[in-house]
Amino acid sequence: MPSVERYVYSFGNGRADGSAAMRDILGGKGAGLAEMANLGLPVPPGFTISAKLCITYLEQGTFPDELREEVERHLKQLERATKKGFGDPKNPLLVSVRSGAAVSMPGMMETILNLGLNDETVQGLIAHSKNPRFAYDSYRRLVLMYGDVVFDLGKEPFEEVLAEAKARRKVKRDIDLPPEELQELVREFKAIIQSRTGLPFPDDPDSQLWGAIEAVFKSWRTKRAMDYRRVNGIPDDLGTAVNIVTMVYGNMGDDCGTGVAFTRDCRTGERVLNGDVLTNAQGEDVVSGARTPEPISRMKRGKGGRGGLGGLAKVYRDLERLATKLEKHFKDVQDIEFTFEHGKLYMLQTRRAQRTGIAAVRIAVEMVAERLISEEEAVQRVPPQDLDQLFHPMVDPRAPVTVLAKGLPASPGAATGEVVFDADEAEALKKKGRDVILVRPETSPEDFHGIVAARAVLTARGGMTSHAAVVARGMGKTCVVGAKDLDVDPAAGRFRANGRAVKRGQVITVDGTSGRVILGAAKLVTPKIGVHFAKLMAWADARRRLRVRANADVPADARRAREFGAEGIGLCRTEHMFFEGDRITTMREMIVASDEAGRRRALAKLLPIQRADFEGIFEAMAGLPVTIRLLDPPLHEFLPHSGADTGALAKRLKVPAAQLERIVHSLVEANPMLGHRGCRLGITYPEITEMQARAIFEAACRIVARGKKVTVEVMVPLVADVRELVHQTQIIRRVAQDVFQAEGRAVPYLVGTMIELPRAALTADEIAKEAEFFSFGTNDLTQTTFGLSRDDAGRFLPFYVDRGILSEDPFQVLDQAGVGKLIQLAVRLGRQARHDLKVGICGEHGGEPSSVKFCHHVGMNYVSCSPFRVPIARLAAAQAALEEAGVINRTRATV
Repeated sequence: MPSVERYVYSFGNGRADGSAAMRDILGGKGAGLAEMANLGLPVPPGFTISAKLCITYLEQGTFPDELREEVERHLKQLERATKKGFGDPKNPLLVSVRSGAAVSMPGMMETILNLGLNDETVQGLIAHSKNPRFAYDSYRRLVLMYGDVVFDLGKEPFEEVLAEAKARRKVKRDIDLPPEELQELVREFKAIIQSRTGLPFPDDPDSQLWGAIEAVFKSWRTKRAMDYRRVNGIPDDLGTAVNIVTMVYGNMGDDCGTGVAFTRDCRTGERVLNGDVLTNAQGEDVVSGARTPEPISRMKRGKGGRGGLGGLAKVYRDLERLATKLEKHFKDVQDIEFTFEHGKLYMLQTRRAQRTGIAAVRIAVEMVAERLISEEEAVQRVPPQDLDQLFHPMVDPRAPVTVLAKGLPASPGAATGEVVFDADEAEALKKKGRDVILVRPETSPEDFHGIVAARAVLTARGGMTSHAAVVARGMGKTCVVGAKDLDVDPAAGRFRANGRAVKRGQVITVDGTSGRVILGAAKLVTPKIGVHFAKLMAWADARRRLRVRANADVPADARRAREFGAEGIGLCRTEHMFFEGDRITTMREMIVASDEAGRRRALAKLLPIQRADFEGIFEAMAGLPVTIRLLDPPLHEFLPHSGADTGALAKRLKVPAAQLERIVHSLVEANPMLGHRGCRLGITYPEITEMQARAIFEAACRIVARGKKVTVEVMVPLVADVRELVHQTQIIRRVAQDVFQAEGRAVPYLVGTMIELPRAALTADEIAKEAEFFSFGTNDLTQTTFGLSRDDAGRFLPFYVDRGILSEDPFQVLDQAGVGKLIQLAVRLGRQARHDLKVGICGEHGGEPSSVKFCHHVGMNYVSCSPFRVPIARLAAAQAALEEAGVINRTRATV
């Protein structure tokens, strides 16, 4: 006979049908309850409806016929176990109905408590408890939760009535309301449901139960749950299980209560049991904010006080013992929900605790010392992106803030300063010792000096790889981009956001970790890295194959990158060297020159400047490979954009303003991203390539003359055809020989190209005959493959992601299905033509964990990313190697 599919799994009384390994079926909460029951912990008996039914129900709108029979059978089991009856007016069995997905989604899903109460069964509850206040408190909670969750009315209409009742009785806490007032609240809550929906509150316990089950399944597709999954990369097809659990009561008096405990401090990682507790409370009270909880450590001391924690030392000891048992069993920090009824402890949930990056590192390292996990498990246990938190100031999570708007968290950390709208003003105020936030509709290379001066950058437009984002990340500077609710008016010196106006000089805080724009100076805290980080990274470095370099454009960035463990520079963008001080003027002189002789005169002035910068970078990297990209942006990006700036430049260059305006106008392109840039500049103006190559090789020879090793890699950008690369390579090699002959020494070097156009990927076998290395510029490769501008796509890409048209923003997470296939093809073709071809990636994806793992699996030699993302890439590369080796990450099996 074919096996009948099972939908319901029971737990309690020291046994369970399931276990922690059945998360996909039981969800996290159900798996935790089952495992705790199997371990003999005091778990109220109950049963779990399979998460597999959730998506089926949402798509079909009905339940299988067998489900109702299974639920009825398990309810009978609960009745026998508790010696109570569901719907029995004399001795009622009450249950909670709670959601629980395979991946924890704190606060996103639904809970309903005290199911089974009506005007008759409440009398039975009073008779058994001898406590009418408790009974009617439980009843009003049920009606409120049912109105909120099942009838979708929200909590507000009920809480307004509750607030009026407390004001009328002159009490501050719900638990201080007398029974008759609570009974009246039940009637008023039911009236709200009737008036707003036209339907009565269901008095029949079975109707209550099935209404709650349906509501929990439907909660999987609430907006907040879908948003949470999108932000945290949780699949939409998991569904949620439904847990029906016998009620135990924390609201029967001061020897009862409820709380949440963590087996270690999830902010710092300290090995200490901590959490919050409320006496005479139930369910969501601890996290709802309706009452202020007390630390559970007060239970340990057994002292009284507001909250009535006196005499609960035994409950604390029991909790401490069970918490230790759970942590050792799961070999990870646990987030525990508990209730105690007349001093008896019940465990309601255990799951893997969420933690800060600092805590994650410390906990993983200390658990190795405690012999709970191996070094490999410790490396796998820390989410790589959480390391971002270790290097930047952050907004104190406990500080109250006023959020003006939210954008894309382009570069982590938090910074406070005065709002300015002009790069020159930012630079001037910085020189006076003022902290400023540069706010722009969007930035361009002309704003570079303002970005350098600002504490943070905020733009209304742009995506995660926009100019502001890329430059700020490279500097480790806080940045939020694409804050579309911002209406920025630089001329008026103000921006508006959601009905508020912020003027020049006002103080704001930019939170580049969360994307928030906060009014005023928020309280900031600075994480401390400590020895745990160094130990974890040493374990990671010993296990990874993929090398990690940094994108760095100036010596200071190179030194910082090395401090973060970079093993070379994978991208030095030479154009960024031209924006400091008077350099931009000399660069503009070269651009507007009317002939080659004029260009060469300006380039001669730029040569020693570039040479000095390269010397500083080679010095900082001390023998590690340095990949230098030749000039890439279109020339018009270096030119002034306003009439006043053009006039000032004309005066400096001693040319008529009208003539300069004509030149500037002639260089403007309709689509500069696909225009006169990259190697096309070097082919049109070979003297530019000559100057940059000379600066590179002269700098390298000078460092070698000082007794230090230099490894140079010259990268030609935007190659579409091998003949372009041949042209540029001939110039580079000719200049190299000239310099080596003049200096009397040679420096080993490679010439390669950046693969950032689909045609380059498709003809990689031809290009590899000339190129000694490939570096994938995934920012532009994504743009050209999708036909998207990364600066403009921020206006609609979030809509695509919200609607499921794209699973991720491809400028944040590498598009492995499309762009990734081009990369794989290019790697394969390139190595067929040149077996020792060095291959890396230098786009912003080089610091994104899933993209780093992709690079490992396609056989790249290295990834390169912003300096502050180097540790993230190192850890992600180690995790990729461990996964490939088949080392299991036990965290994934942890409840």
